[in-house]
Amino acid sequence: MPRYKLIVEYDGGPFVGWQRQPNGPTIQALLEDAIFAMSGERVSVQGAGRTDSGVHALGQVAHFDLTSEMAADKVQAALNYHLKPNPIALPSVEIVPAKFHARFSATWRRYRYRILNRRAPPTLDRGHVWHVPARLDLEAMIDAAAILQGHHDFNSFRSTACQAPSSVKTLDLLRAGRDGAEIQIDVGARSFLHNQVRILVGTLRLVGRGQWSRHDVEEALAARDRTRAGPTAPPQGLCLMEVRYDLGADGGGDAEMASDEE
Repeated sequence: MPRYKLIVEYDGGPFVGWQRQPNGPTIQALLEDAIFAMSGERVSVQGAGRTDSGVHALGQVAHFDLTSEMAADKVQAALNYHLKPNPIALPSVEIVPAKFHARFSATWRRYRYRILNRRAPPTLDRGHVWHVPARLDLEAMIDAAAILQGHHDFNSFRSTACQAPSSVKTLDLLRAGRDGAEIQIDVGARSFLHNQVRILVGTLRLVGRGQWSRHDVEEALAARDRTRAGPTAPPQGLCLMEVRYDLGADGGGDAEMASDEE
């Protein structure tokens, strides 16, 4: 039974999230419907990250199995055809070993959050950035971000609905930079808590506006209380950029450590 690994790119705006649910269209459901249209088989598509409603992806990874083998390039062409006109595309499809798991074999994920920091609202990037008209102090945001990088209990920086058994995570990357009028915040880790990146960004925005200091961020982290951190940034600025795998591993992964619910 061949296993197919997909790189999935999508605009999250029209969807209620990655995971199949009854209250609206999802990327997972549309992929499964496209596979059925191609092969006549009802399969379960597993994704590396269960992105929320409105969150985008350039480098989501997914996998599924078929009972009979088809060439990867034919699968790619057929699925891209059946996904039209939805804003979902598969830049890459390949056959991988049966032990590979898109979610549990993942060793690192990187998200990018985009803030358009100018008075004029977005036009071409509408729905893909958080528009913050007031000037943000990038240096203060970078200074505060240094506190949050590393191994911490991030209970203050996760949704109250988060079901992860532990709020302890390691952020390997938390970097902010400016590209013209846009501030980009890159966050990388093996896995994330529900809404963790968006709460981190909402907190750093308070620092950029001068409403919070570095000390306030330190206190919020130490409090381990969601009410002590900043607001949750809106979903449209967030994009799953890449998922990495250890090519030398057997693909088994650790189900708890590799969970991801951003």
